[in-house]
Amino acid sequence: MTDQPPDVQTDSPIPSDTGAEPEASSSMGTFKCGQCGAKLKFQPGTNHQKCPYCGHENPIPQSEEDIRELDFRSHLGGLAEQEGTVERLTVGCKNCGAEVTTEPNITSQECPFCGMPIVATAHSTRQIKPRALLPFKIDRKQAWSRFREWIDGLWFAPGDLKKKAEQQGRLVGLYVPYWTYDSDTTTFYRGQRGEHYWVTEHYTTMQNGKPVHRTRQVRKTRWWPVSGTVWHSFDDVLVLASRSLPRSITEKLEPWDLPGLIPYQDAYLSGFRAESYQVDLAEGFELAGQIMDGEIRRLVRRDIGGDEQRITSLATQHDHVTFKHVLLPIWISAYRYGDKVYRFLINGRTGEVQGQRPWSFWKIALAVIGVIGLAAVGGLLAVALTG
Repeated sequence: MTDQPPDVQTDSPIPSDTGAEPEASSSMGTFKCGQCGAKLKFQPGTNHQKCPYCGHENPIPQSEEDIRELDFRSHLGGLAEQEGTVERLTVGCKNCGAEVTTEPNITSQECPFCGMPIVATAHSTRQIKPRALLPFKIDRKQAWSRFREWIDGLWFAPGDLKKKAEQQGRLVGLYVPYWTYDSDTTTFYRGQRGEHYWVTEHYTTMQNGKPVHRTRQVRKTRWWPVSGTVWHSFDDVLVLASRSLPRSITEKLEPWDLPGLIPYQDAYLSGFRAESYQVDLAEGFELAGQIMDGEIRRLVRRDIGGDEQRITSLATQHDHVTFKHVLLPIWISAYRYGDKVYRFLINGRTGEVQGQRPWSFWKIALAVIGVIGLAAVGGLLAVALTG
């Protein structure tokens, strides 16, 4: 990281020690050799690192122009061509767009995602074959038990919700498609480091109709333009490859025990359904990049240091990009309450329950009336005691 002359900005008056001018420093971190992949340690004061294993010289980016752009679609397309493919019978739901596996000669069934009837002829699709999966640990009986516990813990839920959900809901064991991505990132950044310092400010105020001269401590911030490079290796960045499930719900099912992934075998799908992926490999990597960006920004702020940080630009290079197509187990059910369809999901490994739920407006109204009533009683008691 390099420093340049500062700008000064006034901030709020919060006590602190006066900061001195920061010394220039260099980014520290580990990164991999671009040729053999060996882990190397950055050495301050150099603009390249020579690999002691293969002799390859790894340049250290000094500007945005030094960051190599990778054509991800071409790169990932080449990786996809190396993967095996599988052909399956799938049926699509016109209501929610889900595509799930089906058995031969079955043309009428319920969609596990929205509960609507599907009447369609199954069609064959060819996709990248899953490389790994997490088998179900939670069986159907345990899943229903976890669901009942979840319903019991909901505030202001309709009293007959559990009964209706169990009567209408059909719990389906489903393998949901995900992508995982690995990538070694090199990021050159520009930004500003803020250092707080304090000055004494003189001011005049009126007291008893007379001007009074006073002083106060005011915090200011000295901003130093900085730039630098950070490295990070990402492993198994998880991206949902389904459009049928809201990410806001599926993300709450995490974490998944990805170290428990086992090689894919068709036998694990026996008795369960599987959804075909709808988010392709390249689009999935774009979503993974957004996840990586959050961690990269955290590392950049740590590298900038100081009391405050501003990031003005980032340029990231990806190397050694790999991926896996994996299937993760979810119990899913869709039920109708009133005129609306609700879904709940259960992590097939941990039993974590997340979902959509109706609200009892009568219970909410009674609770509000009760709170107002308690407040009124409290007010009357206070008046009586003071009177």
